[in-house]
Amino acid sequence: MSDAAVPTERPTTGLLRRHHDFRLLWTGETANKFGSAVTGLAMPLIAVTTLHASTLEVGVLSAAGWLPWLLIGLPVGAWVDRMRSRPIMLAASAVSLVLFATVPLAARAGILTMAQLIAVALATGVATVFFQTAYTAYLPKLLSPADQAEGNAKLHGSASAASITGLGAGGLIAQLTGPVNGVLANSVTFVLSLVCTGRIRHREPVKAARERRPLRQEIGEGLRLVSGDVWFRTFTLFGAAANLTLTGYQSIQVVFLVRDVGLPEGAVGALVAAASTGGIVGAAVARRVAARMGTARAMLFFELVLPALTLLVPLTTPGAGLALFVLGGFGASAGVVAGNIIKSTFQQQYCPPELLGRLSASAAMLNYGTIPVGALLGGLLGTWLGVRPTMWLLTAGVPLSALILWFSPVRKHRDLPTERPVQPAGSGATAAIPA
Repeated sequence: MSDAAVPTERPTTGLLRRHHDFRLLWTGETANKFGSAVTGLAMPLIAVTTLHASTLEVGVLSAAGWLPWLLIGLPVGAWVDRMRSRPIMLAASAVSLVLFATVPLAARAGILTMAQLIAVALATGVATVFFQTAYTAYLPKLLSPADQAEGNAKLHGSASAASITGLGAGGLIAQLTGPVNGVLANSVTFVLSLVCTGRIRHREPVKAARERRPLRQEIGEGLRLVSGDVWFRTFTLFGAAANLTLTGYQSIQVVFLVRDVGLPEGAVGALVAAASTGGIVGAAVARRVAARMGTARAMLFFELVLPALTLLVPLTTPGAGLALFVLGGFGASAGVVAGNIIKSTFQQQYCPPELLGRLSASAAMLNYGTIPVGALLGGLLGTWLGVRPTMWLLTAGVPLSALILWFSPVRKHRDLPTERPVQPAGSGATAAIPA
C-alpha cells in the first residue's frame, strides 16, 4: 500500500516523520534547490568574471533558462496529464545532471564559451519545464487534501533555506576555487535528487489510452481553464507581471553588485543569501498569517505590502548601505514564498485533479514566459540606461504588479475559495471545463 493512502483526519505528527514518500520527495527537492541556487549564482559569475560578458549577454543567459516555458510549456502540460509524473521527474533530473557537468569539463579543457553557457541554460530549462510540471501534478497525488497546506509550506520553506545556503556556498566556492566549480556542485545534488525520487514507493496508475484525446484539445482545455475562471486568470496575470519585473532586476543584480557597488565574488553570494532569508520567514508564517487574516487578505499582504521594500535595493552602496539590499531582497523573497504557498494550496484544492498538469503548464506559460522577457529587458535597459537606473525602474514594478490582485475579487473576499462552483448546463463550456 502506498503512503498516499493517508487518513482523512490530520494526524498529530508532522509529514516528515510519518510519510516516507514525502520525506524522500522533500529531501530530493531540497538538494535540487540547493544545487540550483549554487548554479544560479555561478553561471552569471562565470559570464561576468571568467568570460567578461556584457550586461546584455548576462541578460540573455538568464533568459535562456526560462525561454522553454514559452516554447513548450503548453504541450508539456498535456503530456504530463497523460503520463505518470515520477518517471518524468527522474528523466528530467538525469538530463540536467549531464548537461551541467559539461560546463566544468569544457572549462578545464579551455574551450568554455558564452554560447555553451547559453545552450546549457536553454537545454536544462527544457528539462525544468518537464520536471516542474510533473512535480506540481504529482504532489496532490502523494498527499491528502488535509496534508497539502503543510506539504507546500515545508517544501517552499526548505527550498528557501536550500537556496540561501546554496547562494552562500556558491559565493564561497567562487571565491575559493572559481565559479566554474559551483556548477559541478549542482551535478552532485542532482545525483541525490535522483536517488531520493527513485526510492519513492508510490506508483501512479497508467492512464488508459482510450481516455486520451487529441493534444490540441487537451491544450485548449488548459487554456480555457485559466482564461475562463476569474481566480486562475487573476493569479496568472499577476504572476506574469510580477515575474517580468522581479526577474528583470534579479537578472542584472550580479552585474550591479560587482560593477556598480564593487563587491568581490564571495561577498555577492553572501549578500544575496542574506536577502533571501525572507523566504524562510515567509514559509514559516504563511499558514499562520493566512489562518488569522484569511487566505485572500494574506495574499494581498504578502504580494503587495512586503515587496514594496524592493525599492530599497537601488539605494545599495558599499559599507552600511549593503543593508538596504538585504532588506529589500528580504521583503521580496518573504512575500513571494508566502504567496506561493497560499496559491499552491488554493490551486491543488480548487482545480480538478485530472487537469492540474494542464493548469500548471498553461499558467506557467504566462507566469514563467515573462521571465525570459524580463531578463532580456534587464539586460537591454541596463545597457541603454545604466544598471542603477534600470534597477530603480524594475524594482518599482514589483509592488505595482500586485495591483492586479488589488483590482480583482481577491480584495473583496477574506478567503480564497476551496472548490469550483458547478456551472449551469448550456453555459457554452465543455463538460470538463465549466466556464
